[in-house]
Amino acid sequence: MIPIRNSGCTADASARTHALPGLLARFALTLALMSALMLGLMAPARADGLPRTIAAVKPSVVGVGSFLRTRSPSVTFTGTGFAVGDGLSIITNAHVVPAELDTARMEELGVVVGSGQDFSFRPARLVALDREHDLAHLRLTAGPPLPPLALGDSRAAAEGQALAFTGFPLGMVLGLNHVTHRAMLSAVTPIVMPSMSSRRLDARAITQLQRNPLKIFQLDGTAYPGNSGSPVYDPETGTVLGVINMVFVKGLKENAITSPSGITYAVPAQYVQELLQRK
Repeated sequence: MIPIRNSGCTADASARTHALPGLLARFALTLALMSALMLGLMAPARADGLPRTIAAVKPSVVGVGSFLRTRSPSVTFTGTGFAVGDGLSIITNAHVVPAELDTARMEELGVVVGSGQDFSFRPARLVALDREHDLAHLRLTAGPPLPPLALGDSRAAAEGQALAFTGFPLGMVLGLNHVTHRAMLSAVTPIVMPSMSSRRLDARAITQLQRNPLKIFQLDGTAYPGNSGSPVYDPETGTVLGVINMVFVKGLKENAITSPSGITYAVPAQYVQELLQRK
């Protein structure tokens, strides 16, 4: 008989031996989780949809001005507009529409379509004007429809939401070159500016305060005078949520070029929808 010697394997050692497969399995699981986490961190971020959206929005954005054959230049524009509905309706600010046209010399209201030096003038007529919200509805009277932009529910817009707007800053100064700015919805605020003293309140401000206060969008993007009427839209979908209305400018108007305040206001799109329903 060959005697079997005790190899020194105690009960504790035997337990550790049996536990080893479980430890190895947990270690392998930990490695797998760490690998998955690293892959997630190293994976490329979701592509920014704004470049694609800008390309889709630009054909819908136009300059708003007039045409006078005997003038040089014959075509001028001072603000921005954009196509909605069936592509023949143009939305812009009321203050962008010329107050008077030289009808004796056959000056025409209309929009400038195109980009750079490749542009054309499209005549339009004024359909409706909303002075309270500084909005205007123009209707193209010749030529094919433009690609319309969709109007979204501006009442669902939330502070902190990412936005963008496309237009023609400084109007004719920079030419018909579409410029896009990113912006964040900083606040939904009453349109009446607060007054430090009752002596600064005029009749118009008092009337506004007595009404149901009009809420507008405050943006942190910098707009310029020619941006008036620009569509404010969702960067991913291009859905319009507002219309650039004015820039809070400190000092003289000339300072808007050299020292823009960076505070921009926009009229919510719900008022555009109401304007389009007018006959």
